[in-house]
Amino acid sequence: MIAVSTWLVTHPACLEHDTSSGHPESAARLRTIIAALEDPIFEFLIREEAPMATREQLEGAHDPDYVAEILASVPDSGYTHIDPDTLLSPHSGEAALRAAGSVCHAIDGVFQGKAQRAFCAVRPPGHHAEADRAMGFCFFNNVAVGAAHAVEQYGLGRVAMVDFDVHHGNGTEQISRGRSRFNYFSTHQHPLFPGTGVPSQDSPKNITNATLADGDGSERFREIFAGSILPAIDQLEPELILISAGFDGHRSDPLATLRLDETDFSWATRELVAIARQHCNGRVVSVLEGGYNLSSVGRCAAAHVEALMM
Repeated sequence: MIAVSTWLVTHPACLEHDTSSGHPESAARLRTIIAALEDPIFEFLIREEAPMATREQLEGAHDPDYVAEILASVPDSGYTHIDPDTLLSPHSGEAALRAAGSVCHAIDGVFQGKAQRAFCAVRPPGHHAEADRAMGFCFFNNVAVGAAHAVEQYGLGRVAMVDFDVHHGNGTEQISRGRSRFNYFSTHQHPLFPGTGVPSQDSPKNITNATLADGDGSERFREIFAGSILPAIDQLEPELILISAGFDGHRSDPLATLRLDETDFSWATRELVAIARQHCNGRVVSVLEGGYNLSSVGRCAAAHVEALMM
């Protein structure tokens, strides 16, 4: 493998976001991924510390009142429940700021010539967070905050946000609607939480959804990805590709019923890198979303990052 300059952006604060005992979105997920990325094959992966996103960066994707409300809701002790599954604990504010900030920092890295690609190993995840609503374990939409930062700081006109998490990124789609520079592409299982993302003739031109069904495996995933998602991204000729990298489509994941494995995530990543090489000097920034089986999430993340480094 010939490694290109690739960043791993993370921060210990992301491990301090306490979601309570038994919650699927636990710190153990991130520990497993970080441990997998300590393998000698990742010796050339450049470790970077995630900064905290600024209010201005967050407000590129979120309503200012919502940003203030979330940060004010972080408790001094115990938990603040936004909904039964989405909760804040005393260190959640910093973790959420570091998660969003990691994507902005990685984008700066690829546009300033310090890296060609990056993987942001952070939590809480982000793709369910809407402009003014937290849900699905998510508070700030990390990838959308990054897209807004790329548009504002580097004047981009075509940002591709590609989401292969098993759940539809309703938040990323909602934030992208009405923003012609944002382009959202998603494969996801349907029906499944949050119940959105059904392809429609009424969808804006900058939204592409492709659904998978209960029990679909590698063949169907690759057929849909190659037939619907990749051609649409190629036609866009993106100036930057952002990936919402969820690994919960794996056959062992407890929150869904697709039958993918780590080779599928590696394949999809290689295909996206190929498009990035053609259109945007290889610039790809990926951020962790889902993936809740501890025996598989590390392997999937490692396969994804290895493909980013090629």
